[in-house]
Amino acid sequence: MKKKVAIGMSGGVDSSVAAYLLKEQGYEVIGVTMQIWQEEDPLALAENAGCCGLSAVDDARRVADMLGIPYYVLNFKREFKEHVINYFMDEYIHARTPNPCIACNRYVKWEALLNRAMELGCDYIATGHYARVCKLENGRYTLRKSAAIRKDQTYALYNLTQEQLSRTLMPVGEYDKEEIRKIAEEIGLLVAKKPDSQEICFIPDHDYASYIERETGRHFPQGNFVDINGNILGRHKGLIHYTIGQRKGLGLSLGSPVFVVEIRPDTNEVVVGTNEDTFCDQLLADQVNFMSIPGLTGESSVTAKIRYSHQGASCKIEMAGDDRIVCRFEEPVRAVTPGQAVVFYQDDLVVGGAVIRQRL
Repeated sequence: MKKKVAIGMSGGVDSSVAAYLLKEQGYEVIGVTMQIWQEEDPLALAENAGCCGLSAVDDARRVADMLGIPYYVLNFKREFKEHVINYFMDEYIHARTPNPCIACNRYVKWEALLNRAMELGCDYIATGHYARVCKLENGRYTLRKSAAIRKDQTYALYNLTQEQLSRTLMPVGEYDKEEIRKIAEEIGLLVAKKPDSQEICFIPDHDYASYIERETGRHFPQGNFVDINGNILGRHKGLIHYTIGQRKGLGLSLGSPVFVVEIRPDTNEVVVGTNEDTFCDQLLADQVNFMSIPGLTGESSVTAKIRYSHQGASCKIEMAGDDRIVCRFEEPVRAVTPGQAVVFYQDDLVVGGAVIRQRL
């Protein structure tokens, strides 16, 4: 008996080809687009909702029709508002830099979709992410980096649970992007040359600060730029406008470039310094999620990524309490940013990850 799988379809080439590959592998495939956009105006929906807007729905429906698979649009607006938008705003309010894609993956694209897929009688869910699920000899599930290293998305998926991983298929992880587009062209998919979505889907103009002020009704007051010795250098526009390592948009003329080193919500100060001041060799993180191992005893050597675009750096990790972990890097790393994820690898396997709280 064929297994049934619900695949999240964004209208893009990756998820479209993933649906095709699963069908070719003999699965009974159901296409699903997750309606998450909060806007009710049809024009705004069509123009601004990125991978989940009306144009995405139209593209996904056409692909499903061509592949001959059932297709549904499911409403996840409540889950997206609670777990992604509210989290995003709260992190900035507390002077941290969030990663909404990680939250969306964990709580919407997996938890909410998996629950709905089970209701539809599915055995698995699937996505078009560039990553691979594998089961290890110790019985645990983890993620293996994509065959296309430049497109690898394991960093944004580190927070998935064992139950979620055990019911996840990621067929695109075995291919590189050029191969995926070639398959799409060969089978005649209209989205074969569709460009990748880059923006945060609910803030397409990238003006995070205006969005947060508008949605919360709060005003975030100006405060002082200070150097690492506490000397006042000028006035900032409000803490939500800044992130660690930032150089552009500071509005300071000091004769040489300066970078954001620390954001202090208690005193409403933004600390700036030289590029060298943005480096450190230790960090503390919490909300730990292990994948390839059930837990950590003692010290372990891993490669850690501190942001999606980070190449990774050698470090040693050690627990510092029930849900806190310390990372000690062999060489200093730049712009350790509270709120971002630190993800640990051994070779191409995800060991686990956590949320950065502070540099040490």
